[in-house]
Amino acid sequence: MSEQHEKSELEQLVAAAFDVGGPLARADEGYAPREQQMAMTLAVAKAISERDTLVVEAGTGVGKTFAYLVPALLSGSRTLISTATKSLQDQLFLRDLPRLREALQMPVQTALLKGRGSYLCLHRLSQARHTEQLPDRRAVMALARVERWAQETQTGDLAEMDGLDDRSPVIPIVTSTRDNCLGSDCPEFRACHVVKARREAMLADVVVVNHHLFFADMALRDSGVAELLPSVEVAIFDEAHQLAEAGVQFLGTMLGTAQLIDFSRDLLAIGLSQARGLQDWQALSAGVERAARELRMAAAGPMREVRGMLKLRWEDRATGEGFQPAVDAVAAAAEAAVAALATVTEMAPDFIRLHERAQQFVELATVFCGNAADGAVRWIDLTPNTARLVESPLDIRVAMQEQMAAAPKAWVFTSATLGEDERLTWFTEPAGLDKATVLRVGSPFDYANHARLYVPRGFPKPNEPSHPLAVAELAARCARALGGRTFVLTTTLRNLQTVGEALIQKFEAAGDNIAVLIQGGAPKRVLLQQFMAQPRSVLVGSQSFWEGIDVPGDALQCVLIDKLPFPPPNDPLVEARVRKLENEGRNAFAEYFIAEAAVSLKQGGGRLIRTESDKGLLVICDPRMAGMNYGKRLRAALPPMGQVANEGEAMDWLEGLSLERTYQPGADLAKAW
Repeated sequence: MSEQHEKSELEQLVAAAFDVGGPLARADEGYAPREQQMAMTLAVAKAISERDTLVVEAGTGVGKTFAYLVPALLSGSRTLISTATKSLQDQLFLRDLPRLREALQMPVQTALLKGRGSYLCLHRLSQARHTEQLPDRRAVMALARVERWAQETQTGDLAEMDGLDDRSPVIPIVTSTRDNCLGSDCPEFRACHVVKARREAMLADVVVVNHHLFFADMALRDSGVAELLPSVEVAIFDEAHQLAEAGVQFLGTMLGTAQLIDFSRDLLAIGLSQARGLQDWQALSAGVERAARELRMAAAGPMREVRGMLKLRWEDRATGEGFQPAVDAVAAAAEAAVAALATVTEMAPDFIRLHERAQQFVELATVFCGNAADGAVRWIDLTPNTARLVESPLDIRVAMQEQMAAAPKAWVFTSATLGEDERLTWFTEPAGLDKATVLRVGSPFDYANHARLYVPRGFPKPNEPSHPLAVAELAARCARALGGRTFVLTTTLRNLQTVGEALIQKFEAAGDNIAVLIQGGAPKRVLLQQFMAQPRSVLVGSQSFWEGIDVPGDALQCVLIDKLPFPPPNDPLVEARVRKLENEGRNAFAEYFIAEAAVSLKQGGGRLIRTESDKGLLVICDPRMAGMNYGKRLRAALPPMGQVANEGEAMDWLEGLSLERTYQPGADLAKAW
């Protein structure tokens, strides 16, 4: 970026807004200007003024949300903001935008737009009591709650309902999908919450969406973003480090057994309720469900027990005996449904959508009977109950470049973690942003004095059987020194269980009054609430706890990472990306594996220091961090923490933190500004 340029009118307005005595300071007594935040917000203002593309990595504590919201609002430009998570969507819409609108005295109209699965479907709710088999009494009670809430909600956003678990079996019953939505043929179309949300988005000055919605629309034209995007002058992507994976997920082609079973149940329910006796709905439904279950078995092959989700190589299963016949059986069952539904499509809109869905399954089965498209990779996602056949592009480069060429506007991408080099190539290359202006803004926090890094030497290597237990033993010693207040982040679900169970045994054997909270034992939000409310605890989490977790203050003072988070080399998507780099004559280990590990380490280590007064210890239980030549590169990717040489120094640091601590829950929350 040029050091000297004539500031635009917008840059001047933005600088005044963040200055001492400006509107932000008047709105919050605790506000103080930050050099890093000012640098970022002026860069965003410049990008908006010049309709440029900007990529900003902003360290923890910069205040990047306000750094992009203020120039977007002051510009008067129609703005689309996309985030990775629904929780940040809600925070932006319900908290940050209203506060800024008031502070800046900007009467802008804002809208929140989520995927259709987030909204109550009135038509499916009306059918739920009569056509769905609810699994248990708890689900029946949850449905009754939804029915009561439906009478009073204005938005239909299920996030309004406290205590409704994201995994509740009631949610798919009372929401629509692209497959089963009746569109303008629906009897509830005029009152539809999805239609209302999209209508409000089209009228708003600022619209908050999420990455999944953005790419789902790019692939399917099904979210309302396609109509919105051409009229937008500024597009901002927060949590941009998750953009590429969201895109890969939605820009591909997928045939899933869960969708087949949903279709079979809708086929049976609607057939019996609206056309009983005209076709053998029981047999047709059973045929689709049987084909789905046979496809799941063929995808699993010899595997009997599956925990979590596995990615399987296409070649390992697709060439096996029974796989191709299983795909053919899906096509045959779907074709039978197509033929039967063709005879009743004039009876009700539900049958038209069912007919279209059945035809789509025939087409998808045909796709997966042929070869993969050029530049795409195939694999199979396997869970304990489902299988998905996936064909996907390797990155979002082409898709993003097409979007950016189609509608010239300001594009801003930001996150706390976008790479480790000056050009942030980990993010910019797969996203097709090679020519973007790049800015890296460090954290204002005093890591040198407030944080320490400990890499134990002589520790078992990650591939040695004793490694997980050694991690648990070290975590137990750290937690005892602090009286809990510890996270253990693991790179695999297997290590999650091993380390968690070993910690429980060690604390029980020693009579320590320290609780162990393990991912999967309760919903993520509940585990975090328990950890905050009960400081004498250790939380053991895997992938979903490496980012997006905010535990400010001294409730968390130690984070242990079990091993360097290199991508799994046998993952089909990883293999395909490595093959592409090697075909280009590039070093896949240096350019891909180390870069991925560096970004993941920054994300995991970033859980430790969340406010300017936080203090803590980051432990990386992998001797390669100290002994291998790439360890220096990985250490350089972390914030500038002081380093301790041995366990004695590490324990002295923790005991010092314990002595100076006066724990007051909630007293040390970060200021929103």
